[in-house]
Amino acid sequence: MKIQYKWFILIAVFLFSCDLEQIPQDSTSKDAVFGSETGLELYSYSFYDFLPSANNIHTADGMSDYAARRGAPPFIMAGAYSSTSEDDGSASGNDIVSWGGDRDWGWGHLRNFNFFIENCTDERISESVRNHYIGLARFFRAFFYFEKVKRYGDVPWISTPLDVEDEDLYKGRDSRELVMNEILADLDFATQNITLESDGSRSLVTKWVAYALKARVCLFEGTFRKYHTELGLQGTANDWLNEAANAAKVVMDQSEYEVYTGDGTDLSYRKLFINPAPVGEEIMLAAVMSESFAKTHAANWYYTSTTTGVRFNLIRTFVNTYLNLDGTPFTNNPDYKTMQFHEEVVGRDKRLKQTIRLGDYERLSNNVPFKSAANMLYSYTGYQPIKWTLDDINVDTRDLNDNSVSMFRYGEVLLNYAEAKAELGTLTDADWAVTIGALRARAGITGGLSTKPTVVDPYLQEKYFPGISDPVILEVRRDRGIELFMEGLRFYDIVRWKKGELMEMEWNGIYVPALDTPLDLNQDGLMDVVYYMDTAPSTSGYPAIPVSELYGGKPNDYRLSNGTSGEITWLNTITRTWEEKNYFYPIPEGARLTNPNLVQNPGW
Repeated sequence: MKIQYKWFILIAVFLFSCDLEQIPQDSTSKDAVFGSETGLELYSYSFYDFLPSANNIHTADGMSDYAARRGAPPFIMAGAYSSTSEDDGSASGNDIVSWGGDRDWGWGHLRNFNFFIENCTDERISESVRNHYIGLARFFRAFFYFEKVKRYGDVPWISTPLDVEDEDLYKGRDSRELVMNEILADLDFATQNITLESDGSRSLVTKWVAYALKARVCLFEGTFRKYHTELGLQGTANDWLNEAANAAKVVMDQSEYEVYTGDGTDLSYRKLFINPAPVGEEIMLAAVMSESFAKTHAANWYYTSTTTGVRFNLIRTFVNTYLNLDGTPFTNNPDYKTMQFHEEVVGRDKRLKQTIRLGDYERLSNNVPFKSAANMLYSYTGYQPIKWTLDDINVDTRDLNDNSVSMFRYGEVLLNYAEAKAELGTLTDADWAVTIGALRARAGITGGLSTKPTVVDPYLQEKYFPGISDPVILEVRRDRGIELFMEGLRFYDIVRWKKGELMEMEWNGIYVPALDTPLDLNQDGLMDVVYYMDTAPSTSGYPAIPVSELYGGKPNDYRLSNGTSGEITWLNTITRTWEEKNYFYPIPEGARLTNPNLVQNPGW
């Protein structure tokens, strides 16, 4: 918790992060900060203000391919989004959440990092200490620029604190190659010079977090260059993939982290996301919550309320990718298309029951447990998420969640290593066993843990990755989607794989065998929902949902795929369209009016 409540001491002395053109403070103030190790430490806490909040993270997949929601995001509706669109970085609004503190085209935090790097030169402090704190500043600058490149592609590279008369305030965009090389240089410096290796609070950036960010960045860039051949940079893709694999391997070989399996039940995976304190065995950096410091978030409010949030719930096509416990694809069963909810969730990867409400999911009311299927007044599809939510219904009403929210965890490092090696064609059986095999073992899967796959799953290939014929790449991508679901990484995975068309995937839900027949989703003897065509049946407290083409004289957003039976489909009345231009966001019009040297991204 110390980063969240200690660095304000520095701000009382010295305030930096307002904008690119802010005038530096006087030399007396600088000497107080840069003339002692305590001053450097206090200053470094201001860097953490750049990191995303807990709410930023758990809502960041609000625009993704694997879940339905209320309303199609304007970003993927033809003609609904432009360079003048209001862009608040909110997944509940128009946009994919920006991970960093400077959302959209904001640059305020960059000046803070650059000012520190330029002024941390006092030789009264040992070089190793100065380099540790400069390494932290360069970590955050790399993180800052990584978010900008993901979003916009080419951006201006600025490595000094500018004042109001600097010409670089109005410079044009530098090339992707230049900016990414500078990011890599910052990360190399950070990994070599940050000396902190262990932080029990999981709220401070350590050497291993720096390596984890490097693996994330380099995997992104390597795969982006490989699949976005229009850039003409595919010849350097493997260089970045090797950097990703090497950075991840350092964490795997030298750090204290491991795949957490210590819960003693089959719910170890979910504990990572509902524990008040970060689970230190696996969590590397987190937004740490504390009721005593009034630091809470709103996951329950967001994922249980019909009015707050976007009613985010999984689609059936994605649920179908969860393997059977023996390691075989669920869709090998010839009857999978017509299996009802209570049938299809049996004997599956145990991450499924720790991600959505299944038959044995229990909530608490005044500490009394009761079974709870998906709330069909909330869930469009029947697959309601629980990954970041607490079981106590008393937490549902506002921002009362005290569970910490991870930003970096060891599971992602393993996936980054496995994917980089798979894309290079060098993943061995031993690599598979300690990465995907280890994650699947925690999920209760028993088959295929020690040897990499040799057969393509036709369902995964057809629905998600046509054109990918390597079974290893396919299976790594399967596990990445499942393991990292709702952790804020999916949209840019789709972007780097150049699979934007996945954003047009039908929003489908549970199989409904017949109209006017109530469904007991969790087989507890209580009906949960009934679907009807024309006349609403009488019910005993459970929702009745119409699926006729018109409802109340307006087009109805619910349908059944076969008319009177089949999968629920939601919001097919609104067309979601992915265009080539959507791989980058537009430079905001206000920024281009201020700086005419900024060239707009193609298509915007």
